Amino acid sequence: MAPYEDLYGRKCHTPLCWTKLSERRVLGPKLVSEMENNIKLIRYRLKATSDWQKSYVDLKRKDIEFSVSDQVLLKVSPWKKVLRFGPIGKLSLRFIRLYRILKCVRLVAYQLELPPKLKQIHDVFHISMLIHCQSDPSQIVSIEKIEVRLDLTFEEEPIQILDRAFKVLRKKTIPLVKFLWRNHGTEEATWEPEVLIR
Repeated sequence: MAPYEDLYGRKCHTPLCWTKLSERRVLGPKLVSEMENNIKLIRYRLKATSDWQKSYVDLKRKDIEFSVSDQVLLKVSPWKKVLRFGPIGKLSLRFIRLYRILKCVRLVAYQLELPPKLKQIHDVFHISMLIHCQSDPSQIVSIEKIEVRLDLTFEEEPIQILDRAFKVLRKKTIPLVKFLWRNHGTEEATWEPEVLIR
């Protein structure tokens, strides 16, 4: 579809004269055919340019679909000058918390369940502003298991020693111990100096 037709919803009429007002030319079949050839050339070049740009865009494009009740992260960068979420500048957020999809408005637009503090924002978003988030239940630690102090800190306690090793440097050898920590799995075990045990 030609850009003019896409914008205005009707085909572009062939202009009969593209000359300056001071010039006077007699209209004839030769001028009309010349204008039609120019329009064909313009359409050909516009199509070639759009095809060239599309070939680059298609390399990174992937079809994304969400279903109702999916959890998605919402991108906040378009709202920088309107609404701020947290710090300004380098440490500002790229995405804000998880939101549930209420319904699919169109193929590329979804309605989200926003909290009352964001009521001034329209709740329908383009698919490019959403990122699918798959929560892993094994990574969620219940708060009841962790003893949190009044200053909202807690102490990491080693439960078990999984392995021992030695780190050899130029002039000395450091004994290391692999600890399994409370409220963490075996894949999160860390190597610590043996001095910490004592």
